[in-house]
This record gives sequence, structure tokens and C-alpha cells, in this order.
Amino acid sequence: MADTLTPAERSARMARIAGKHTAPEKAVRGMATALGYRYRLHGAKLPGKPDLVFAGQRKAIFVHGCFWHRHAAKTCKLARLPKTRLDFWLPKLEGNRKRDARNRRALARAGWKTLVVWECQLGNIDRMRNRIARFLRDPA
Repeated sequence: MADTLTPAERSARMARIAGKHTAPEKAVRGMATALGYRYRLHGAKLPGKPDLVFAGQRKAIFVHGCFWHRHAAKTCKLARLPKTRLDFWLPKLEGNRKRDARNRRALARAGWKTLVVWECQLGNIDRMRNRIARFLRDPA
């Protein structure tokens, strides 16, 4: 199946995809703030630049888009593969997944605890708020 957009249109559409301050990230930030926690954004000195960094607790939260980070849950409808250019997308998306795993391992070796919040999990706000609260409340 051929792309329905011209190369210029496709480039413009891809350029609009945000890497920071996305709606899922803002939702998680709002939950952490409502729970009374303070954090830093996009920890540039840490592997993978976690979205929320709780330095005093040595904890970090990654907010992952299901498509871009290859959410493996069978129930996730957002992690579908594109219909075209699989020779490009499969290695790119699998590379993202492997990079994420390397970054979490590096953080664990440095004594950090991490939590990954998937975009599709934000559909149940109460469950996610409780999960974040447990993660931040439990001793490192």
C-alpha cells in the first residue's frame, strides 16, 4: 500500500509529533503533583532522560507512547504497526524498545527505581493514580 501523503506532507505531519510535554505526560505530572510530590522534568543527566525525576528518592517515571515504544500488551490497541514501510518501521520501533530497556537497566545499576506508564493505561485514572502513589510511597 502506497503512502497517501506526499513526502512533504508526511514530513510536516511527523514534525508535529511531540517528544516532550505530551498529553499523557501532563496527565501523569498532574497525578504526581496532586499526590503532593515534587519532581524535575526530563532528567538530562540520567540514562533515557526520564519524564519525571524524583531525585531525593532515586525514582523516575517514564511515560511511553504505546506506538513509539512498542507496548507489548496484547490488549493494547495503540501499539499497532503501520500498514506501509514495515522495512523502515519494524527496526526503528524495535530499536526504541531495546534502547528503553538499556536505559532502565542502566538506571537500576545506578540504584534508581523506575516506573513505566503506558499511554493506554491512562484510561483508568484511579488505577494509575494508585499505582503512582504506591511506587512513590514504597521505600527505595
